[in-house]
Amino acid sequence: MAHQSALISADIDAYLARHEQKELLRLLTCGSVDDGKSTLIGRLLHDSRMIYEDQLAELSRDSVKSGTAGAEVDLALLVDGLQAEREQGITIDVAYRYFSTAKRKFIIADTPGHEQYTRNMATGASTSDLAIILIDARHGVQIQTRRHSIIASLLGIRHIIVAVNKMDLVGYDERVFNRIKADYLDFAARLDRADLQFIPISALKGDNVVKRGAPLGWYEGRPLMAILDSIEIAADRNLADMRLPVQYVNRPNPDFRGYCGALAGGIVRPGDRITALPSGRTSAVKSIVTFDGELAEAHAPMSVTLTLQDEIDISRGDMLALSTNLPETADRFQANIVWMSEQPLAVGRQYDIKLASRMVSGAVPGISHRIDINSLARLPATELRLNEIGHCEVTVNAPVSFDPYKKCKGTGAFIVIDRLSNVTVGAGMITGAAGAARRRPVTSEERRARYGQQGFIAWLSGASSLAVAREIERRLFDTGHACYVLDRTQTKVDLEEAARLLSRAGLICVGSVGGEAFTAQSGRLFDCDTLAIDDILREISRGADLR
Repeated sequence: MAHQSALISADIDAYLARHEQKELLRLLTCGSVDDGKSTLIGRLLHDSRMIYEDQLAELSRDSVKSGTAGAEVDLALLVDGLQAEREQGITIDVAYRYFSTAKRKFIIADTPGHEQYTRNMATGASTSDLAIILIDARHGVQIQTRRHSIIASLLGIRHIIVAVNKMDLVGYDERVFNRIKADYLDFAARLDRADLQFIPISALKGDNVVKRGAPLGWYEGRPLMAILDSIEIAADRNLADMRLPVQYVNRPNPDFRGYCGALAGGIVRPGDRITALPSGRTSAVKSIVTFDGELAEAHAPMSVTLTLQDEIDISRGDMLALSTNLPETADRFQANIVWMSEQPLAVGRQYDIKLASRMVSGAVPGISHRIDINSLARLPATELRLNEIGHCEVTVNAPVSFDPYKKCKGTGAFIVIDRLSNVTVGAGMITGAAGAARRRPVTSEERRARYGQQGFIAWLSGASSLAVAREIERRLFDTGHACYVLDRTQTKVDLEEAARLLSRAGLICVGSVGGEAFTAQSGRLFDCDTLAIDDILREISRGADLR
């Protein structure tokens, strides 16, 4: 690491102080499968002399066993560390690499190109300031190129570098580069505007990565590393809207109570009037405390502890904001959701929603439209499948404070968690409040999604019908289903009408009618004297479409 060695040997403290003050750029590589993302990162580090000698020696040994670059060192192995990645020659998980130049520090995420692992790409993109979208010069713009571009746009990445890779395999033909550039510009015209740059490269040969390549003499721009070193990102940060999601209440002794968290936006200073949400109680900032002492001001994305002049009730999940500039607080909002699960998003089903440091339960009562990856057209949808992107309404069981994602990422992004498996199944970007439109009536489809069943009426006859009904109720309830028993001998209500009402509410109604003659006007009749309980349960499961 030549740019560091002289200062390290002369004055290590000066080096560390200078290194700490460097600006940090978070970026990711993305695009279709086998477009050369891992090789590009390896080439960046190798040609910038960011690889230690022992790493390079190990990389040379691994290239003999697992490499795909022939006699050359396979630089992709630097980030493809999983055994499955090396066996298949693909990227599966997100791999992060940290390096620096004389001007800037970098955290680079190598994300997978396979459609199956799109959720991993969204994870890497969620914290990035810049995206390098690679395109294989032989194949041009692919479906996954479009999908990753849409996700990068939805996630508010303002700087996009489209790197047309493997130019050596098309004879460094300028016409190929210009054609791909035109195709991508035609597609990107329908996305939110971003700082868009195009560069032809050969990651394998090193052309135009750190140094200009002679075969690409027709390209008049700078190499990739020069662009990364100089691109302006400071203006991207939101310093206007002060937001502090409270992650922890620090109470080490009776004389100190601090509210800890990472600033999601804005600047805070002692004396600022703040409001705690969702309670709406106000106070003023007494001090800004860090490990290194108190600060005169703090800005996003710093992690700080605020003390207040008044004792007010604040806990994890609350949000602090300047009283003159408050976020939205509501129990409904509109959002774009990227679905990441094999099990489709079910309208009306309950999920856990994690927004900043707050966890609530909620549901998607309706999907406005799904985005077509190729045409960006808005298509009607009743569910979202794996890797699909849709615009949805989200309702939660308690008010949450939020901003549109484009305004403040930290308070406009959320994840959707399956309540049974605790797996993250979706990522959302809030577009705004849901508005004051009158809520729609609850539909049978929503009840079916919520309960995992549809309404059903089962009449049981025979001397043991009540005991069988109670056993069926217990077994259905223990497996998470909503069921209720109606006993003809214990109620004077109209049994048929009560059963119909319960069924319309989405419940499984089991009616015990004893040994007397009974003709069912609705539902199905089962004779407990001739049918086993497992057979009856099996028929109820089919009729109620139990999930």
